[in-house]
Amino acid sequence: MQELIQQLKDKAGINDEQAVKAIEAVKDFVKSKLPPMIADNVDKWFEGMAGSPKQNAADDFLD
Repeated sequence: MQELIQQLKDKAGINDEQAVKAIEAVKDFVKSKLPPMIADNVDKWFEGMAGSPKQNAADDFLD
């Protein structure tokens, strides 16, 4: 997840908090467009991106 946050920060010129909010918005949008049975997999996919335990507060949205 840190890699995605870093890319958002670099490419969009935003801070950690803004990057996390952007990821949350994308995740929620994708989930809203999918049937409920599939939408649950989006959360699992994002959890899998986190890999190791949280490295900083930017990963809090996964909880």
